[in-house]
Amino acid sequence: MTSAGEVKACCAAAYSSDVVALLLGDSYHPGGQALTRRLAAVMGLRTGQSVLDVASGRGTSALTLAGDYGATVVGVDLSAPNVAMADGSAKAAGLGDRVHFRTGDAEQLPVPDGSVDAVVCECALCTFPDKPAAAGEFARVLRPGGRVGITDVTVDPDRLPAELTTLSAWVACVADSRPAAEYADILAGAGLRVTSIERHDEAIARMIDQIEARLQLLQMTARATIESYGVDLGRAAPVLAAARAAVADGVLGYALLVAEKPA
Repeated sequence: MTSAGEVKACCAAAYSSDVVALLLGDSYHPGGQALTRRLAAVMGLRTGQSVLDVASGRGTSALTLAGDYGATVVGVDLSAPNVAMADGSAKAAGLGDRVHFRTGDAEQLPVPDGSVDAVVCECALCTFPDKPAAAGEFARVLRPGGRVGITDVTVDPDRLPAELTTLSAWVACVADSRPAAEYADILAGAGLRVTSIERHDEAIARMIDQIEARLQLLQMTARATIESYGVDLGRAAPVLAAARAAVADGVLGYALLVAEKPA
């Protein structure tokens, strides 16, 4: 069995690695900034609102929410290198007065009770070992009437191929993903009222294509570099093929959910 601590450590290490940026680009989640903007629209995000971005990575979504929607954003990420890079990006974008980042665990957020108008969490709840605890933290930090918005990988766990159940698959947001209805139940269990669920399965299909194309390019131009990051190129192709087949069969997908904390 993989411990919760091992999963968290592996996720923090993986998502602060440059290889993730090489394979995924600026946004570390399916749908990229376009889906981040869709999430903000469904949440009804307004100028001047305060937002907590949980598992904020290198800050792309936080900067989008501040720059496009006039929000004040605090990003929390388990990786100290990601926090440092995100802070640098905020300053470089001229948003250092409205966007800040800090190191922290989603299951114990370093944020006061009832202090934010909105919480966003993109492609990360699926990697948290204690999802109900994280949802409880979302509810705790929200003001009454505030909203939480998540986008995340969804699976039919009974049909998930063996290639997608390893620790690497967990870090890749697949192995412990849940059906959209189960995410909704987790949010509801934290006292949040789910107001919207949307399917965006095409976003994960596009990301698989993107990773495959970039891997092929890197094999031709920087094979030694990509292997130095621990990427097993021999295993990558069958895993990507299994993921693509799972999307086509409806086993693997992507969903957007918004929930509200009762006033």
